[in-house]
Amino acid sequence: MKNTGIWLNSKHAYIVHLTNGKEEMESVASNIEFFNRTGTGGSRKKTGATQDISKEKKYLEKSKIQFKAYFKAIATAIEHSDRIVLFGPADIDQKFKKELTENYPAIAQKLLGTVKVDRMSQNEIVALVRDYYLKNQ
Repeated sequence: MKNTGIWLNSKHAYIVHLTNGKEEMESVASNIEFFNRTGTGGSRKKTGATQDISKEKKYLEKSKIQFKAYFKAIATAIEHSDRIVLFGPADIDQKFKKELTENYPAIAQKLLGTVKVDRMSQNEIVALVRDYYLKNQ
């Protein structure tokens, strides 16, 4: 049986596969560009309003596309797992769970749950995944 745990945030995902007592870890980078609005600017022609809103929309659309590609890379890496659990800070795990449910239903059926955890080292992630499956056999 191949048990998988994924610790993910918006920058990268660490995927831990546990198979017959052996641990294997892989990393998936998100390659997501983050847009930080630094203030108003742009042209104030005609309306007097700035053009930042249209730029922000472009960045948001670009971000959505990048998240889709990131989630697809993770889904591809876990498609042969038997059981899956998600770990992570903030709401990124919920976004990934929603993506699985909507676009990867076969993988979503294998999802056991999500657990909120903060930043961890790679060794802590492996230990967390191992401990989770020992407690939930």
